[in-house]
Amino acid sequence: MAVSWYALHCMYAKEDSVSYIHEERSTVQMYGRLLNLASSSLAEKEFKQDSLNFWEEICQQASKWKPCADRKYPTSLGKPEKSNGYIIVSANGGLNQQRVAICNAVAVASFLNATLVLPKFLYSNVWKDPSQFGDIYQEDYFMRILKDDLDIVKELPPQLKSLDIEAIGSLITDADIAKEAKPNDYVSSVLPLLVQNKVVHFLGFGNRLGFDPLPPDLQRLRCKCNFHALKFVPKIQEVGSLLIKRIRKYYAAHRQLDKQLVGDFTPSISSKEHNDAIGSSRYLALHLRFEEDMVAYSLCDFGGGEYEKKELEAYREIHFPLLIERLKNSKPVSPKELRKLGRCPLTPEEAAVVLAALGFKRETYIYLAGSHIYGGSSRMHPFTSLYPNLVTKETLLTPSELAPFRNFSSQLAALDFIACATADVFAMTDSGSQLSSLVSGFRTYYGDGHAPTLRPNKKRLAAILSENSTIEWNTFEDRVRKMIEEGQRVRVRGSGRSIYRQPRCPECMCRTLGSK
Repeated sequence: MAVSWYALHCMYAKEDSVSYIHEERSTVQMYGRLLNLASSSLAEKEFKQDSLNFWEEICQQASKWKPCADRKYPTSLGKPEKSNGYIIVSANGGLNQQRVAICNAVAVASFLNATLVLPKFLYSNVWKDPSQFGDIYQEDYFMRILKDDLDIVKELPPQLKSLDIEAIGSLITDADIAKEAKPNDYVSSVLPLLVQNKVVHFLGFGNRLGFDPLPPDLQRLRCKCNFHALKFVPKIQEVGSLLIKRIRKYYAAHRQLDKQLVGDFTPSISSKEHNDAIGSSRYLALHLRFEEDMVAYSLCDFGGGEYEKKELEAYREIHFPLLIERLKNSKPVSPKELRKLGRCPLTPEEAAVVLAALGFKRETYIYLAGSHIYGGSSRMHPFTSLYPNLVTKETLLTPSELAPFRNFSSQLAALDFIACATADVFAMTDSGSQLSSLVSGFRTYYGDGHAPTLRPNKKRLAAILSENSTIEWNTFEDRVRKMIEEGQRVRVRGSGRSIYRQPRCPECMCRTLGSK
């Protein structure tokens, strides 16, 4: 099912004229020497047994943490006898930002003793997706799983529907609530409005609830929402299951992770199909954050010369006017310094040499999440020269299978979420990405210690790559592997860290007896 990047890129070009203009560019390489060393290393190791296995978790302690956010505890808050009113949330952003907003809204409704109206999703000129909650998640399932924790209704009661919420002062925008706000902020500024008007409407609600300090029961409720209550609708589950089956060729096991994501559509295959299957049954999913907006916003230099510099400047002028204004009034940081500080998105070339250093062989099947990589084939060629078995949802599914998801970017993102979360290995290039954060959290929660995630430290990697003209391949391998191993250590969630990304904590997961 793997195809050349050229074919892949031509497919994207049909959908996005912006991508097409990159097709005629010459290949961009920043680390030609390292790329050649990586190629030689992969050729040498092609028929050798793996000496270091990043297909598995390196820390045995990872398997001692088990999901338990859905357990009932004697101290659980439960539902109040009387509701203070109704909370409406219209969440902005894409699939993953909205997922966080939903679970934050559940927590806010709980500690304000409010009834939650099933969240709405704002239409965005960026995402251009009219999908609502019920187009992505199973509404009745969501309400049923959380029924003992809070009341959730599908719409306001008739007597409140006719109210002008803005006129009565119950419309609360992101400008009215600080980022990472604490429960006390809501109690002091929102609760009086809720009690008085019986309804408040949060508009936007992006990252408007902090992670600490928060009572354990509320943290547990957030985890229960994210890891148990939000299940994709059957339409997404079915095609997500089909996607996995086509990558794997056959299914080796039915895991809790797969069951949670695709439900009754967990792939199965006949013994004949199993015997006829050709190719690998395992795969690595890669979330390569190298889209034009991220590249332009970073202000970094990616070796594309004057043409690239002018193109990115023009993009910033159109899409990031506030950034341009800020740059006029501040001392600029040089692209070289930005790279040294670890603030530059990893290029496809950098991702490829990291995977090669970790020992992933040339024939490894790699699922690429997302699509429009900045620079198209000129950027992807160094990657596919090392790893030609690159697949995406667009190459694995037929046009008719993809048709119901066209023009619904959040639903397409849900397919990427499934393919990444169920992969044997998940590799991210930017730990700040919401998709990477939520996928890695899902794999920690349901992976049973057998769902490794690779997180490069961009600052450390930049220091290693700065020696690209002299460093020996064995030294490069050793330093990259130590960097990744450091990121795979089993750590309990630190204060202020996202519970969605790092659920390994007493409020979310339980350690088995005998573990330290």
